[in-house]
Amino acid sequence: MGEMSNFQLGVIGALFLSVASSVSIVICNKALMSNLGFPFATTLTSWHLMVTFCTLHAAQRLNLFVSKSVDLKTVMLFGILNGISIGFLNLSLGFNSIGFYQMTKLAIIPFTVLLETIFLKKQFSSKIKFALFLLLVGVGIASITDLQLNFVGTILSLLAIITTCVGQILTNTIQKKLNVSSTQLLYQSAPFQAAILFVSGPVVDQMLTKQNVFAYKYSPVVLAFIILSCLIAVSVNFSTFLVIGKTSPVTYQVLGHLKTCLVLGFGYTLLHDPFTGRNILGILIAVFGMGLYSYFCTEDNKKKQLAGDLPLASQ
Repeated sequence: MGEMSNFQLGVIGALFLSVASSVSIVICNKALMSNLGFPFATTLTSWHLMVTFCTLHAAQRLNLFVSKSVDLKTVMLFGILNGISIGFLNLSLGFNSIGFYQMTKLAIIPFTVLLETIFLKKQFSSKIKFALFLLLVGVGIASITDLQLNFVGTILSLLAIITTCVGQILTNTIQKKLNVSSTQLLYQSAPFQAAILFVSGPVVDQMLTKQNVFAYKYSPVVLAFIILSCLIAVSVNFSTFLVIGKTSPVTYQVLGHLKTCLVLGFGYTLLHDPFTGRNILGILIAVFGMGLYSYFCTEDNKKKQLAGDLPLASQ
């Protein structure tokens, strides 16, 4: 029971860290990009990953964690895939309307469920599927404003969905199959993610913004916000691997939509963004769906534990 209690506290801590850091970085990046005019999202992400790797390298040198070598080919392909998925998500946002981009993010959950069912033989109960459906409906009502289709944008969105789902499933699978921690996997893969984005980021950003990141005039305020964003990103990247490793890719996506609701709420209260009854209704439905998902997952895990199939809660 003590092991179970410690595991559950670890899961709760990982979820809280993920939510807090992700909402913080969204607010920081919104100020950086919207208010200070720094639009280079993909390049900024490469800096996030480089700072994350440097921080983990320093932690490893101080013996805060033990590095565990993983097959180089596996880590390289995994890191490059995650880097490519970030690029596709940014391109999807650039070539699509905000509404279609939100639909792309919503589609990640059902596609992940489909892939895990087909390839990993994972079973999702009808109750959990219903809870996920409510969640998606709520987030859709709260965040989707317009749907404008175009061929290039649709292809980019499909590629973003596929690479993101596969990358998150591999994050969970590699940690369990190779018995590596989230810190060890992030430390091994971050350089490859950073490298692919460092090379492609300026090109992607120039395609989207028609501006050159190397010609941008960096003021002290912009540099301060970039440094702050990179520091918060260390926590974001670490908590992402931690949550997916301790729970599942689907649970991480559910958590992501909770962050969306929180960002909408913070945007209204702190930044005075427009907020309507539709936003409130959508957020309430989404939160209700999240609550049901958590409850049904807990009930399923209790049944599996009683049957002796699951020693520790996994959702």
